[in-house]
Amino acid sequence: MFIQTEATPNPATLKFLPGRTVIPSGTIDFRGLDEAEGKSPLAERLFEVTGVDGVFFGHDFVTITKKDVSDWQHLKPAILGAIMEHFMNDSPVMTADVEAGTATGSGQEFFDEGDEDIVETIKDLLETRVRPAVAQDGGDITFRGFKEGIVYLEMRGACAGCPSSTATLQHGIQNLLKHFIPQVEAVEAVV
Repeated sequence: MFIQTEATPNPATLKFLPGRTVIPSGTIDFRGLDEAEGKSPLAERLFEVTGVDGVFFGHDFVTITKKDVSDWQHLKPAILGAIMEHFMNDSPVMTADVEAGTATGSGQEFFDEGDEDIVETIKDLLETRVRPAVAQDGGDITFRGFKEGIVYLEMRGACAGCPSSTATLQHGIQNLLKHFIPQVEAVEAVV
């Protein structure tokens, strides 16, 4: 089994491509071993590697975020070994009772009833123009809310904590949404 790795714009995050489906749809973000326990045998195994701070699953990739004090030169071989051993043993990535998106800890969406059309357009633009590009960098951006002209987005995987995430939000996503939706005044990240 050959696993490719790709750098991401976030120096604390590396994308691993095992050459097979990781999860069938959606994304799943684990911010610690306690979030992964009982939900994902693969995430549990990856958190056993000293220095792993976050595990993010996409359709065909695993994104790992390291702790600041850790060095990729030492972490990468251990992570590659854990992923390879997991898939070669045909172990499940997730337990059967956990669905994509449920392990993210993300909250409910919020917006005013009269804004359904605006919200639908925002979601469509995010789905078709933003999320595919962000997934290439090992992350995900999801809609959380729209209130008083401000779009609230959750950044996960490589996007969470990325030094260029502010530029992505302000110059990329905000400009795109403002171009198509005059009611959008700003875009902000939620934690």
